[in-house]
Amino acid sequence: MPLSAYAAAFPGFIQTLTALDAILDKAVEQAEARKIAPEVLLGSRLAPDMLPFSRQIQLACDFVKNSAARVSGAENPRKPDEEKTFAELKARIAWTLAFAEGIDKAALDAGLAKDVTFPRGKGEAVMKGEVYLTRFALPNFYFHAATAYAILRENGIQVGKMDFLGDVFEA
Repeated sequence: MPLSAYAAAFPGFIQTLTALDAILDKAVEQAEARKIAPEVLLGSRLAPDMLPFSRQIQLACDFVKNSAARVSGAENPRKPDEEKTFAELKARIAWTLAFAEGIDKAALDAGLAKDVTFPRGKGEAVMKGEVYLTRFALPNFYFHAATAYAILRENGIQVGKMDFLGDVFEA
């Protein structure tokens, strides 16, 4: 049986977003214990030209939402980037998880062969759904999720590889 689009991408999206949600809890707990102001972590970057932690979480969520909507042909709801607290980032993750879990799996499969148009820079890009999902959305999602994790580690938050992976044995 061929692997569906949903099975190829969305369990990993959901697993990693769930893990990031748990990592946010650890970050809050450890920051409070170490008397680190939350805004310090939320605004932290790995390098001056990189986006801050909060934006990494927003973008990870956006790649899940956007790929679900664009490939399946569903309406792509606008989600403004207004989160300024850990609680607001957790709410964004929860919203994204609900959206991803509710996507029409048959429409997602059908969308693999269709063109996906999306904003890129000052213009637009067009890719087949399969290419968009596997070679653009997935790598970008994991880049932003791993960067968020790395920012917390750089700031001394004690999380490890299994925190990032989440429950790999949940099926």
